[in-house]
Amino acid sequence: MFLTRRFYILMAAVAIVLASGVLLAPLFVVGQCLLVLLAVVLALDALALYTLANVSAERKCAERWSLGDDNTVDILLVNRSPFSLGLTVVDELPPQLQKRDFSLKTRLSANASRQVDYRVRPTMRGVYSFGRVLVYASTAVGCVERRFKCGELADVKVYPSFLMLRRYELMAATDNLSEIGIKRVRRAGNNTEFEQIRDYVKGDDYRTINWKASARRTHLMVNVYEDERAQQVFSLIDKGRLMQQSFQGMTFLDYAINAALVLSYVAVNKQDKAGIITFADKMGAFVPAGRNALQMQRILECLYAEQTTFGESDYSVLPPGINRLVGRRSFMVLYTNFTDFSCLTRQLPYLRLLNQRHRLLVVFFEDVELADYIATPSHGGEEYYQHVIGEKLVYERRLMVSTLKQNGIYSLLTQPGRLSVDVINKYIEMKTRHLLA
Repeated sequence: MFLTRRFYILMAAVAIVLASGVLLAPLFVVGQCLLVLLAVVLALDALALYTLANVSAERKCAERWSLGDDNTVDILLVNRSPFSLGLTVVDELPPQLQKRDFSLKTRLSANASRQVDYRVRPTMRGVYSFGRVLVYASTAVGCVERRFKCGELADVKVYPSFLMLRRYELMAATDNLSEIGIKRVRRAGNNTEFEQIRDYVKGDDYRTINWKASARRTHLMVNVYEDERAQQVFSLIDKGRLMQQSFQGMTFLDYAINAALVLSYVAVNKQDKAGIITFADKMGAFVPAGRNALQMQRILECLYAEQTTFGESDYSVLPPGINRLVGRRSFMVLYTNFTDFSCLTRQLPYLRLLNQRHRLLVVFFEDVELADYIATPSHGGEEYYQHVIGEKLVYERRLMVSTLKQNGIYSLLTQPGRLSVDVINKYIEMKTRHLLA
């Protein structure tokens, strides 16, 4: 049994009346009567709760949650009591959510049920363990609460953002991809892969006429081209300590994993083959490039278990490791993070080696908080120097982009929140310009 705030307020009011009896004797008698009345009301209230009240609650949620997205949890409340009850629902949330003051309040009529819901946004992959659903019930009097322990212990697995894939698929079906920033890129002429020579048919493009073949056959012949397909697209994910840096509660590694999942989905739908490679101080997980029906599930299960390490990433393992795992020239999207320009220069020889055999796109992150700080006005000498240092770090990021370009390596500098969209746009742009091979 739990005494409510209303009880303590009434008790305080009775105490004030009793104390006033020192000045006016009749008030002391009134206070005694009120005290007896309060005790009777408290006893009846508790008796009704513990003999007639019957409340149950059931938690309903998906077995898998999507990382960085709002996931809905439903709680079905049932009141089988002959009177209405005020309910306070406290769900014992997983410790990863860091919510210790969570509660929902509602009122249920006699013999009624209601479903309440709330949303959670997980920022870490892994297993989230729920406790029980605690329901605190009180009558219309509201002096006493009774606690009901309902629901069952449950575990929910948090996977990389598969909800983003569903949104992308829906927008692609309704032709609304521009709403999330996916750009349309016009193809420049026909694709370059020759398929065959056939007879000219009315309506064929005159530019595809093969004049030499036409002269030999004495009638018009045209070249037939087909789209370039089945390129291997690998998401190469750095798991070193620099990827532990966080933005809006999620680490850079989690942003990279979400982007890699979406890129793989888009690549498979573009008739390319998608694969995954991770590394830190040594080579990590590997999913061979493919585009069969189970490929996305393999990629999802692989990315679910990946975690950052506390050591420095060793880029020297990349060229020999990838050459051993990947036999043909492929498009490699490297998700990484560089603290400064010297960090890039140390890894540049290995990036050049990797780019010699494969087409490499280096994706790294802007420091959004630093950019916001630089945009604020400076006051005084110390803030001025801090702004100068911040501008130097931002300049080094742009210098990294130009340095990679000078070495024939494509790069993408983007904000964590726009990573997935920008990577998709870059992939579509490079595929349209036939730069993946």
